[in-house]
Amino acid sequence: MSITKKATVMVVGFGLVTLPVLSACGSSDDGESSGGSKTVTLVSHNSWAVSKDVLADFEKSSGYKVKVLEDGDAGQAVNKAILTKDNPQGDVFFGVDNTLLSRALDNGLFQSYEAKGLDQIDATFQLDRDEHRVTPVDYGDICVNYDKKYFEDHKLTPPSSLDDLIKPEYKNLLVTENASTSSPGLGFLLGTAAQYGDDGWQDYWKKLKANGVKVVDGWEQAYNEEFSGSAGGKAAKADRPLVVSYASSPPAEVIYGDPKPTTAPTGVAEGTCFRQIEFAGLLSNAENSEGGKALIDFLVSKKFQEDMPLNMFVYPVVEEASVPAEFTKYGPAAKDPETMDPAKIADHRDEWVKSWTSLVLK
Repeated sequence: MSITKKATVMVVGFGLVTLPVLSACGSSDDGESSGGSKTVTLVSHNSWAVSKDVLADFEKSSGYKVKVLEDGDAGQAVNKAILTKDNPQGDVFFGVDNTLLSRALDNGLFQSYEAKGLDQIDATFQLDRDEHRVTPVDYGDICVNYDKKYFEDHKLTPPSSLDDLIKPEYKNLLVTENASTSSPGLGFLLGTAAQYGDDGWQDYWKKLKANGVKVVDGWEQAYNEEFSGSAGGKAAKADRPLVVSYASSPPAEVIYGDPKPTTAPTGVAEGTCFRQIEFAGLLSNAENSEGGKALIDFLVSKKFQEDMPLNMFVYPVVEEASVPAEFTKYGPAAKDPETMDPAKIADHRDEWVKSWTSLVLK
């Protein structure tokens, strides 16, 4: 059984947070400037996806042709957008999440725009509600996933909480991503900081390290190469039945499985989850700001919001948008995920990642 490339990318969700050195470059449209009246350019991470007919309807109704520039993983794309903000590659950026939001806002990446339909989005998702520099588009949960077959074969109850992961019976079973290079890895770190506090999370990670946690660079390697419950893991004879991934990973295994299984082969340890919110923003110095505003309005339209779950494996933020039954059946959102104030993330993120790196990787 294998999952298509599309599904693999979508389950990745928000991608890596690597910060490479990049040179500035301007927008390009193969001969047609995005400053013209007909083209609007969306810059995003590689997880962007939309159904062709949904995008075509927007282009027809708005009069704008949408050009999509996929620019690597989430953190890499954010960093490049910051470095090129004076001469941006496009008009709208999609893909900055709550773990990296302060970095984008502090660097002046976006200009204010209050999207149409914002009143249909719960205030808990509107983390920049005073200035409207970003608009919430979707949310998802970073959670530990488990290989159902492994735990059934070994007559072992799957873990259900962060505390469980440091118990002897789960020794050498978990693989996670590097918090300095991966968004799910960073989210998992923030989840432990939220649960155990500023003083307790390091002690937790000491115990997790002593219990044999394995750390790899990113989600792709963790999920498709190390995790025994994924389609890729089965093919690679992976030996880790626990992985830091998303609550939406089980439905992806079902929906894009080949052949398609009747039940999800993986489950979610709900007591390990951390909530991510993803945003779009009108880039500072955007050449086609009017087209950019129209595109942001489209991203929070009911049609796009209802198209998202089976394309990007995330949940819509618009209250009236429905979610396909097959998505919620195999991957319901976490009931009580850990969260953290963006201001606190901004104050401590770099410090925590540095401490985590010294503690876990050395």
